[in-house]
Amino acid sequence: MKVRVRVPATTANLGPGFDALGMALDLWNETLWTPSEDGRIHVTIAGEGAGVLPTDATNAIVAAALSLYDRLGVPCPGFRVHCVNRIPLGSGLGSSSAALLSGLLGANALLGEPLSREEILRMAIETEGHPDNVAPAMLGGLVVSILHDGRVVSIKLPARANRAPVRATVVLPDIDFPTEYARSILPRTVDRQDAIYNISRSVLVVEALRTGDLEMLGKAMDDRIHQPYRLPLIPGALAAMEAARRAGAAAVALSGAGPSLIAFSADWDLTIGEAMRREFERAGLRARVFHLRVTERGARVIRWQRAGK
Repeated sequence: MKVRVRVPATTANLGPGFDALGMALDLWNETLWTPSEDGRIHVTIAGEGAGVLPTDATNAIVAAALSLYDRLGVPCPGFRVHCVNRIPLGSGLGSSSAALLSGLLGANALLGEPLSREEILRMAIETEGHPDNVAPAMLGGLVVSILHDGRVVSIKLPARANRAPVRATVVLPDIDFPTEYARSILPRTVDRQDAIYNISRSVLVVEALRTGDLEMLGKAMDDRIHQPYRLPLIPGALAAMEAARRAGAAAVALSGAGPSLIAFSADWDLTIGEAMRREFERAGLRARVFHLRVTERGARVIRWQRAGK
């Protein structure tokens, strides 16, 4: 048997939607799984992280797979997994969530899918600690998540856009900005007025993205909880955001915890990404530009039997 798992990139927080809003983007990591004949684990990696990521049990995909075997109380019979990574590491585009889901879904498929997708999602959220990347990666589209009675409730909003599709330009500066560090610099308490500021705008951001209303998105895509603390630590980020707006972007925000910036527009406009890239370069950082669509499709698993089996 062979198993192919595809998991999309995600952008989280979405301005004021700190730890609550997430959206899937049309940039995919793929893993190809087969049982190994020697009972060992074999990992090969192509694309992002090749030659850098570990290929033993400390690999995030392997660790996730082994955690599922442990959860089920089943010994791991060994497997081969070939990873094709397109989501940049440490970018604010959900690479860790994609690795986690890839491992859980791959192992679950090899075992004949004893766990439902809902159970896999719950396990992933327990492991990750917050749902804003994991949930849209699994479900696709725009996802809102809350914590209720100790459990996460995630809702995928239907795609009913009555305007043109929203386009996303992501610019990734070449700087090490670990998520753990990005979280550690945030204050432990939030001013009441800042909380009100974010809550009201989060509602508008959801509606703007759901309907494709870029004018509303431009008014609502602002934040007082995380971006004021993170953006100044990324050289060129504030200037890049202003450059994107001048170039025609309707709204700009940090993607996840950063360091990527994500700009939204109605059409593909190469000048938006180039304007942001130039500002990062002025600050001494190289940067990559990605032109991405929002995808309504979430993680996908395909199983098939090898010839002669």
